[in-house]
Amino acid sequence: MNKQLVGTLVAGVILFMWQFISWNLLNLHQAEMQYTPKQDQIMEALSQLDLEEGHYMIPTVASDASMEEKEKLMESMIGKPWATVSYHKAFEVNMGMNMTRGFLLDLFSAFLLVWVLMKFRENDFMTSLLASLAVGAIGYLTIPYLHQVWMETDSTGYLIDTVVAWGLVGAWLGWWLNRK
Repeated sequence: MNKQLVGTLVAGVILFMWQFISWNLLNLHQAEMQYTPKQDQIMEALSQLDLEEGHYMIPTVASDASMEEKEKLMESMIGKPWATVSYHKAFEVNMGMNMTRGFLLDLFSAFLLVWVLMKFRENDFMTSLLASLAVGAIGYLTIPYLHQVWMETDSTGYLIDTVVAWGLVGAWLGWWLNRK
């Protein structure tokens, strides 16, 4: 039990600290939050539309559109500009709650990995390291990279996060769970 609790706590802290380094000190996710000098004009235009909060693909068709309407739109879009917009009516700073939620998610993720590793009949440093990297790769490939494929975004920051964070966690757990 002690191995699982200490392994989880330290692995969660490693994940949390790497996320701080990645997003704040190294700014690896800058491609997701690019600046435009036209931001005031864009925000003014969006504010005047009285949009509901949500995520929009522009242009697109209504959710009840027929397959024919969807195909027609896709054909008409070829070679033309398109955008995705995440719109919120008001910016609210809640850093304390967001950081708390982030840390709890990191702890839970670490707990799940430790639980899986402790179920292995045979486990050594390299098995822990590679299993941790595999868990990170599964998350990366099925979420940010798949988003990159369809929405043409840049997931390089997430790839670096996957290798570094889950590599560090795997190295820690490989050492911790296998010490005598």
